[in-house]
Amino acid sequence: MNEETVSLELSSELKELLSIRHTIKDYKKDTYLFQDGDAIKGIYLIQTGKVQIGKVTPDGRELTLKICGPNQLVGEVTVFSQDSKYMLDAKAIEDVCCVKIAIKDLEEALLHNAKLAVAFMKWMGIDQQKTQTKFRDLLLHGKKGALYSTLIRLSNSYGVQKKDGVLIDLHLTNQELANFCGMTREVVNRMLSDLKKQEVITVGDGKITLHDIGHLKIEINCENCPISVCKID
Repeated sequence: MNEETVSLELSSELKELLSIRHTIKDYKKDTYLFQDGDAIKGIYLIQTGKVQIGKVTPDGRELTLKICGPNQLVGEVTVFSQDSKYMLDAKAIEDVCCVKIAIKDLEEALLHNAKLAVAFMKWMGIDQQKTQTKFRDLLLHGKKGALYSTLIRLSNSYGVQKKDGVLIDLHLTNQELANFCGMTREVVNRMLSDLKKQEVITVGDGKITLHDIGHLKIEINCENCPISVCKID
């Protein structure tokens, strides 16, 4: 398997996170690991379950940035700074078990382990690129860019190749899909209906199959970013 397609395996350097003093934490579905405005206490390495990273806008709309699963890190971290606060919410959308590493223990490890420090900075850089490219698609291509790029990212994270296309092997309601795009459910409903009429997608059992990813890419002038950046997780 191409290294670029591997998303759920930690690098050997990041595995050293587990050598840092840590605690095991369990979170029930619909509870929060942390919320916007909470003081940053540490990072989380998910062992089981899924965590939704997002933000509620001042007018009450929910924007979902990504979904993280096993062996992924959660917690945008400002290391070596004081009084930092989380700027996003991390909500368990399944029962979650994770490793929590206190920020002061992480900082000490980064100071004394150069390989870990480089690997950690690389992870933070890729995470930032994912967020930047998502907002780029939204700003440059509007609603179409938001939805089409989200479908492409979902296929890169959860896609299963089938004879007639790529199945996004993740149950998503239209409202949940709308939250990824920063749009209303009604707008997403209309756009999905148009794509179905054009036979670009089909929907069955709560899952979307993409029959013509090329069409989506052409419509948003896809720059063919590396898969490591063009993902939803």
